[in-house]
Amino acid sequence: MNLLKYLLVGFLFGIVLTKTEAVSWYRIYEMFHFQSFHMYGIIGTAIATGLFGIQIIKRKKLKDIDGMPIEILDKEKGNARYWIGGILFGLGWALVGSCPGPIFILLGAGFYNVAFVLLGALFGTFLYGLFKDKLPH
Repeated sequence: MNLLKYLLVGFLFGIVLTKTEAVSWYRIYEMFHFQSFHMYGIIGTAIATGLFGIQIIKRKKLKDIDGMPIEILDKEKGNARYWIGGILFGLGWALVGSCPGPIFILLGAGFYNVAFVLLGALFGTFLYGLFKDKLPH
């Protein structure tokens, strides 16, 4: 029963992303060519929602589902890893036209060729696990 609520939230998230066309390759293409504000508006709304949500959690000292206080740790210092990771993430996103979340939504919508993108993402995660000790952190 506990997993059911996560499944329902996942379905709702998928429906919202589909209806807002955030999973559309054409919308992502437009974004990377600076031809449309659509995706920037969605991303900006997500950033603002996260910003306000984190501030509410911190100021009201909210607790998680188990009654434990929610701790949000500061990011570790370092610039290189954020730049390198962001560039790699952006290049992958631009190359395949999808970020990791919508991959599952697109699979669920019947776009089965996205399975190759999922395999590539999993392979990239595997490679990161192999080389993470040698990368700048």
